[in-house]
Order: sequence, then C-alpha cells, then structure tokens
Amino acid sequence: MTVNNVDREAIRHGKITEQPLRERPAYPTWAMKLVMAITGLIFAIYVLIHMVGNLKIFMPDHNGVPAIDEYGRWLREAGAPLLPEEGLLWIARIVLLVAVILHIHGAITLASRSKQSRGKFSRSNLMGGLDTTATRSMLITGVILLAFIIFHVLDLTMGVQPAAPSEFVHGEIQNNMIATFSRWPVTIFYIIAMLALFLHLFHGIKLAASDLGITGRKWMGVFAFLAAVVPAVVMIGNIVMPLSIAVGLVG
Repeated sequence: MTVNNVDREAIRHGKITEQPLRERPAYPTWAMKLVMAITGLIFAIYVLIHMVGNLKIFMPDHNGVPAIDEYGRWLREAGAPLLPEEGLLWIARIVLLVAVILHIHGAITLASRSKQSRGKFSRSNLMGGLDTTATRSMLITGVILLAFIIFHVLDLTMGVQPAAPSEFVHGEIQNNMIATFSRWPVTIFYIIAMLALFLHLFHGIKLAASDLGITGRKWMGVFAFLAAVVPAVVMIGNIVMPLSIAVGLVG
C-alpha cells in the first residue's frame, strides 16, 4: 500500500490507501539513472582524452608545425581512407551530442521526480565536506558546464564571433588558443568551468558505481579512487593550459 498524503504526520496516524502517489512513469527511474551513469562516464573519458590532447600545446614544433596542430590534423584524417575526412570526428561529435541530450533529460527528469517524492520535506541528512558540496551543486555545475560547452564550441571549434577572437583561422589550433586565452575574461570563465567540472565529475563518478549496480568493496574502491584522481587531473591540466597562455608563458 502507498501513502495518500505526503505529510508525514498523516503517515503516523495511519492515513494510507492503495492509490499510488503518482502514475507509473514511462521510463523507470533505474533506467534513467543507468543512462545518466553511462553518458556521464562517456564524458569523463572524453574530457580526459581532450585534456591530454590540449597539453600538446606545450610540446615543441615538428618541422615548423605546432604539435597541437598536427594532432588536430590527425583527428580530422583519422579513419581514412575507410571514412571521409572528419568522418570519425563527426561520429564522435554525434555520440557526444546524443549523450549530452540524454544526460540533460535524465537530470531534469530525476530532479523533478525527487522533488515530487519529497514534497515539502527537504533533504537534511548530508554531513558536509566535499561530498556534500558536490552533491548539492550538481544542477548548478551542470548548467555552468552546458553554458561552457556552447561557448567553447562557438569559440574554438566554429570560430563564431564574438565568442571567438577576430584572429580565428580554421585549422590553426595553437594560434586560435593563444588568441582566445589572451582574453582574461575567457580564461577566468574557463577556470570557473573547470572547477565546476571537478565537482560534477567527482560526484558523478562515485554515483555511477551504484547506478551501474556495482556493490563489491573492491570495485567500489576503484570507483572512489577514480572519482578523486580523474577530476583532479582533468581540472589541473585544463587550468594550467589557459593560464600559461594568459600570463605569456606560451605564445
């Protein structure tokens, strides 16, 4: 039997009924959480690889060509001749776009269901510390990251002004990065986004373990380790790069 009145005083006085609190959802909550976990891990793997690629800006030129420009050309030509130029790159972009849409839809749906289930009672059993900060800020950091993704694509992928600098040239990755991160407001926004990414990944990777049905102590420990290390490495790597450009160490 289920509760007819979300007021917990009604529960204490035995006011119960067989009527459900809400209709059975078309997509069960466990399936939503599974999708959130899978898409979240896709993002975690992507941002780690993307960070490693960006750090090539610190590597020396090869035959007069910046290392990061060579890396960008390799990405565009990967899969050839089986796939057309940028074919594999577009496959990755489509997968990431679908994952973003599913992740956002899942986040909004689960937040709505959680609020409906709690009613007027807010969660009050959090103990504080980094775990609590990351948990409470998931929606906020998610919004910051969505805004950053949109800006980042307009800036360094599409070169759309005013997001991108006027010096933007397609294919010249190093020059484009130097031009965009020479603007302090962009660098500061980038750093804020990386701090949000750290909190989002920290909580998301830990949560993914339970959502994927992992309960063993060994594997829970592995996910706890990854939740601490991966976000920190990504955050530091992605902050060092724009800061180095902004203060003139790269350029």
